[in-house]
Amino acid sequence: MRAKAARMLVVLLCKHEFDIRYQKLEDKLYIAQLYFPLVGQMLDEMPVFYNLGSSEKREVLITILQIIRNLDDTSLIKAWQQSIARTRLFFKLLEECLIHFEHRKPDDSMLMGSSSRSPLGDKPFPSKYSDRLSPAINHYLLEAARQEVGPQGTPENGYLWQRVNSQLSSPSQPYSLREALAQAQSSRIGASTLALRESLHPILRQKLELWEENLSAAVSLQVLEIIEKFSGAVASHTIATDYGKLDCITSIFMIVFSHNQPLAFWKALFPVFNSVFELHGATLMARENDRFLKQIAFHLLRLAVFRNVNVRKRAVIGLQILVRSSFSYFMQTSRLRVVLTITLSELMSEVQVTHMKSDGTLEESGEACRLRKSLEEMADESESFNIFEEFGLPEKPLVASNEQSPEHCCTWSEVKVLSDSLLLALDASLEHALLASVMTLDRYSAAESFYKLAMAFAPVPDLHIMWLLHLCDAHQEMQSWAEAAQCAVAVAGVVMQALVFRNDGVWSSDHVCALRKICPMVSGEISSEASAAEVEGYGASKLTVDSAVKYLQLANKLFSQAELHHFCASILELVIPVYKSRRAYGQLAKCHTMLTNIYESILEQESSPIPFADATYYRVGFYGEKFGKLNRKEYVYREARDVRLGDIMEKLSHIYESRLDGTTLHVIPDSRQVKADELQAEACYLQITAVDPVMEDEDLGSRRERIFSLSTGSVRARVFDRFLFDTPFTKNGKTQGGLEDQWKRRSVLQTEGSFPALVNRLEVMKSESLEFSPVENAIGMIETRTAALRNELEEPRSSEGDQLPRLQSLQRILQGSVAVQVNSGVLSVCTAFLSGEPATRLRSQELQQLIAALLEFMAVCKRAIRVHFRLIGDEDQEFHTQLVNGFQSLTAELSHYIPAILSEL
Repeated sequence: MRAKAARMLVVLLCKHEFDIRYQKLEDKLYIAQLYFPLVGQMLDEMPVFYNLGSSEKREVLITILQIIRNLDDTSLIKAWQQSIARTRLFFKLLEECLIHFEHRKPDDSMLMGSSSRSPLGDKPFPSKYSDRLSPAINHYLLEAARQEVGPQGTPENGYLWQRVNSQLSSPSQPYSLREALAQAQSSRIGASTLALRESLHPILRQKLELWEENLSAAVSLQVLEIIEKFSGAVASHTIATDYGKLDCITSIFMIVFSHNQPLAFWKALFPVFNSVFELHGATLMARENDRFLKQIAFHLLRLAVFRNVNVRKRAVIGLQILVRSSFSYFMQTSRLRVVLTITLSELMSEVQVTHMKSDGTLEESGEACRLRKSLEEMADESESFNIFEEFGLPEKPLVASNEQSPEHCCTWSEVKVLSDSLLLALDASLEHALLASVMTLDRYSAAESFYKLAMAFAPVPDLHIMWLLHLCDAHQEMQSWAEAAQCAVAVAGVVMQALVFRNDGVWSSDHVCALRKICPMVSGEISSEASAAEVEGYGASKLTVDSAVKYLQLANKLFSQAELHHFCASILELVIPVYKSRRAYGQLAKCHTMLTNIYESILEQESSPIPFADATYYRVGFYGEKFGKLNRKEYVYREARDVRLGDIMEKLSHIYESRLDGTTLHVIPDSRQVKADELQAEACYLQITAVDPVMEDEDLGSRRERIFSLSTGSVRARVFDRFLFDTPFTKNGKTQGGLEDQWKRRSVLQTEGSFPALVNRLEVMKSESLEFSPVENAIGMIETRTAALRNELEEPRSSEGDQLPRLQSLQRILQGSVAVQVNSGVLSVCTAFLSGEPATRLRSQELQQLIAALLEFMAVCKRAIRVHFRLIGDEDQEFHTQLVNGFQSLTAELSHYIPAILSEL
């Protein structure tokens, strides 16, 4: 009975619609008002409607839409004034219209249909409404098609087919679609959806697809017209609705965007979308509508991937409308940036950003290219003005309403920042996907990929932390403990900054500054947006004190494995205030016990006769077109302290030989300056050089050799961003020469960050060089030996508490300084610079400096021999005699060049 009643309603309204006596507007309005109480009865009996079958629902809904189509605005507004609940039910019916009359083509791809991220993504799609067309619906469609008076065969109105030849009509294949469907159903051909469609002639199938699409567009456009009227009524506050969330508008928009729509609908949508956001942007973008804003942002980005240029341009318009509304109502776009970053991350899991080329390698896909182009167009001022004008929007983009002051207008520079932020996330996601095949081989590139993802998604704390933890795991697999610890510190820093920003914790900005000294990446940029990230499951509310303590403890463990104990002490000092506030005395006792062990380890490192080195550092230069972005760039690599130059050469050669597709790879064995233009264009080159970290207060212009420069003083925070290496050369082009011809070039490298960092290598941002003449090299060599000997005389033996020097190390240095068999170094300097022609070439200042250095060296040797005599026992008397004989022999030899040495000693 319900089915018959629904069909009778459709037939009745069809007769009214096409009756030649009722074609005037006032007649149609009268009929609509006559039938409008039926809509009210339907709202009263919604449970009955939900129990109807799909075909019955469609017939009831088409009846309701036909009544509303001819109804006047006054009657509609009067219906919306009754109650909030009744208004909601009215729009529930409109939602059902959009769902049941959606037109989904068989070849629609994922991007063309409803996304799994949409609110309806977990529901099965309804069957096509033409699969079980009743005779009344068939008649309505047929009559509607006959009433079309627009020109046929034009893409604009959708009629891409021409009238078929009447000879196609036959008893077995009728020309009328209605007759064909009825015949197929009566002969049981239509037992299945596919069989029903396959039974039709291709021309009739095309006509059926066209009618279905036209009807879907008509329904969506009808709903859109109602939304526009409703928006205006809401602005005048003349109806009953939820003004706090405007859920009637948001629910319709979410369904519209999440379902497939024809181009004609997209063309009509965005002027209405713009109008609604102009009137209600503050409400629609408020925190209460987080879910709506996130869904709309996601689907706008999804539309920006479409192949259809018209759809993509309208997606760009939609994004600009969101940007303008955000700035007009909230004077900033940071929150919108968070929402777009979240939705872009979700979209990247559904879009195929790479595809395989014929040679088996990966490249950027068409979807990624189109999304990139859309995001670039979003910040293109001139192009945006043209698009707005082309599509007939009433306002130019990013211009506030007239009554608003000019300072409320968003500037294109801010849009550019937002666009660049999204492009950075897209590029990071693309690069990560392209590296999928070499992740296990090239761990350096894999770590950098995770790092770039973490930085690109930094506006969203949850995503930022997720990628940092992936990076931490990658470093632990490589046994890069210091880098893994830095990742844990960075995660703790994100949590601490969010807590400090909310005044919700035991830490203050001073504690964040202390953490920043350990990990400079912990900056203030994230904290300003952490509170804005409260978007449907993402945000600072999930960041707690316990989670910060968890990652601080992880960092402490990893730094301990790296033997960077000074960092461990700083981290524990951040954990202790938490336990103090909670009066957790057991945990406090453990912390102080750990601190005791840490400080003892630091003392052990300081007192060791062998200088402590936590890592080795190497400069790597890349030369060759096949290296891509790495070409002609230099990096400093941080490796474990047991990695030698040969080890890293072998490792990097293995990595890049497999990635260069048969291209010849050469390793430049020395540290000379490379002239890239003179290298073979078809080959690739690696230049690998060991470098030394530079201490903060180190004098880079000192002539001394640096072999002892890191052995003095206590163990300090080992954070390095400057490195140097020395390269010997001669003016005649040879690498090595005699002392009188040997020059030295000292190269100082400045990296883009400091080690230990979140990655194993940092790019060299600046390089400077100093040159030392042969005589300066000689003076530096002597001063280096003098400083080493003096350091042994003045350094106390802290393990026993007395002030006696270390006997063994003193004997080693004395033997290398004054023993007869090794003192040729000092004598060779005298021979090279204090005799014959070289002596005449020295300036008087250089000559005085060289003599002074030699005299000081001999004086310190004499003092060291006396101290050695007081320290030794009977078993070392013979060795002491050899030292004395060597010193006397050296003094006698030097007196030929410096006669005053006899009187000085």
